[in-house]
Amino acid sequence: MAVRGSIVLLLLGIFCYLPSSSRCQGTNTNETQAIQWLAEYNELAMKAYFESTVASWSYQTDITDQNEQAMIDANVKVAAFAKEARTNASLFDMTNFSYDTKRQLSKLKTIGDAAIEDQDKLEELNNVLAGMESRYSKGKVCPEDGECLSLEPGLTRIMSKSRNYAELNWAWQGWREAVGPSAKEDYKRYVELKNIASVANGYANNGDYWKSWYEVDDFTDQLENLYQELSPLYDNLHAYVRRKLYDIYGSDYISLKGPIPAHILGNMWSQSWLNILDLVLPYKDASSIDVTPVLVREGYDARRMFNVSDEFFGSLGLKKMTPEFWAESMIEKPDDREVVCHASAWDFSNQIDFRIKQCTDITMDDFITIHHEMGHIEYYLQYKDLPVVYRGGANPGFHEAVGDTLALSVSTPKHLKAVGLLDEVQDDYEADINFLMSMALDKIAFLPFGYLMDKWRWAVFDGTITPENFNAEWWKLRTQYQGIVPPTPRTEANFDPAAKYHIPSDTPYIRYFVSHILQFQFHKAMCEAAGHTGDLLKCDVYNSQEAGKLLGDMLKMGESKEWPEALEKITGNRTMTAQPLLDYFQPLISWLEEQNSGEQLGWAEAWTPNEPPVWPSSAISAHQTSVWASVVLASLVIFFKP
Repeated sequence: MAVRGSIVLLLLGIFCYLPSSSRCQGTNTNETQAIQWLAEYNELAMKAYFESTVASWSYQTDITDQNEQAMIDANVKVAAFAKEARTNASLFDMTNFSYDTKRQLSKLKTIGDAAIEDQDKLEELNNVLAGMESRYSKGKVCPEDGECLSLEPGLTRIMSKSRNYAELNWAWQGWREAVGPSAKEDYKRYVELKNIASVANGYANNGDYWKSWYEVDDFTDQLENLYQELSPLYDNLHAYVRRKLYDIYGSDYISLKGPIPAHILGNMWSQSWLNILDLVLPYKDASSIDVTPVLVREGYDARRMFNVSDEFFGSLGLKKMTPEFWAESMIEKPDDREVVCHASAWDFSNQIDFRIKQCTDITMDDFITIHHEMGHIEYYLQYKDLPVVYRGGANPGFHEAVGDTLALSVSTPKHLKAVGLLDEVQDDYEADINFLMSMALDKIAFLPFGYLMDKWRWAVFDGTITPENFNAEWWKLRTQYQGIVPPTPRTEANFDPAAKYHIPSDTPYIRYFVSHILQFQFHKAMCEAAGHTGDLLKCDVYNSQEAGKLLGDMLKMGESKEWPEALEKITGNRTMTAQPLLDYFQPLISWLEEQNSGEQLGWAEAWTPNEPPVWPSSAISAHQTSVWASVVLASLVIFFKP
């Protein structure tokens, strides 16, 4: 997740007192003056962004009332500053200006939440947002006996490691109770205020405003076409995993024709299924690439994992992390204060200070997350010399795709062996299928979730979904697209969307779906630049300066051009296509189709599982306990194999 700072007001009305302020008296057609004004604005904005981002960082790394208020105050100043910038940028007649001047001025005319004219409503929105994020970050689930558990690492470890149906349900339900119902009233008001801001920016609602960032009229049509192209692969993965889980949990909890209970897929939101790889691994005697046991055995800590990632970027001739990055980043969860643990990358806009905030756990999942977040930092470093208005991804999906593109190389057995995390590489068909299964459990399992999150929010913003059916429509979409179902009945007294960070934190999500398309396009282009031949799944661009230059040249563009031009820079193609993704997974596609012969693809959306036993409970069946013991033994054989 990328974080960009906010502008702080330095002096109210400052722009009309700049040396080139004669245009404040009326419409100005002088492009030379416009360019001068933009340069002056840029210098002020860099200082302003820095001060505001410091306030936000201070709050997220130390959640106190004082830091929360300081952040809210900074956001209020942001609004005044942004309004001044928009007012003055609007005084230029851009008709005959060059593309670059026109693009910079245009970007200053849309100012997000700052467009709210009523100061009380603007402050209310900032308070609502701060409250929702604070509630999420402080959420805990408390057993009858024992220590209360935060989402990370406590509940996350249960969701990823437990195979006890009742215990998983306890963690799943508990998290939603802790952070969901109390957020609903705030969220209703949030929607109203965000729509007010978007109307003031010239859009029908906030969903339309978010979609405008992609600068193409047929954006939603493009997304739907991509999803339809990929859904057969997801349906085959779903059917295969459902059968394996049926063998574990039995017919009380799994139907071979129904959706899968949401809490048994290894992740709090069922967005990645990688943590149940041990249950669904195609070939038990072939190698697996889960290097978590190796990271633990070899004594890795967070800093060492970050160092490995930094070295990978350096091997491509890309920029390495700065001294400020190492000095100021928060890469471990502190013991002495509450923090926002959700991993994020930060640009402080002063061309020097770039940081990551992550409560790192010593797992392969976090090893990959580090590369993702460091990809954001690499993007920041590459475009840091552009004007402030251009310091962003070509579209939001580009920013999310960069680190994940490189993680496609990092995840290969070849690369893991090169950095000492695998002792040997088993190069055969069975090992390839195991590897692709691990990638599919992460990448393909994510696709419908990445697509539906903002489909729900777009419908909330345009009024199609109302507060009276927030939760029902949430689960309707999750069942329709993901083929999952809650383990117990849900009502409107629940507010399950708030259990996912990006909902209360006001973070758009379709960027992640877009990034899952783009990263395979980028990967294919970089592999070709590196001279790779053979299956795309085996490509590792490690040490390829040619691949690094291809990526770096695109990153340097920032937002200075519309995204199809940036895409063409790296791939030679101006349109998003799912074909490289399908090429990457083709061996697994064929294998899944063979395995699913006789299985029903898809799911009956009306099916629901039986109620799970209360945890802790002796009512858990002897059959399930026996199966779990077998799973543990198999896991030891698979994952600790040298």
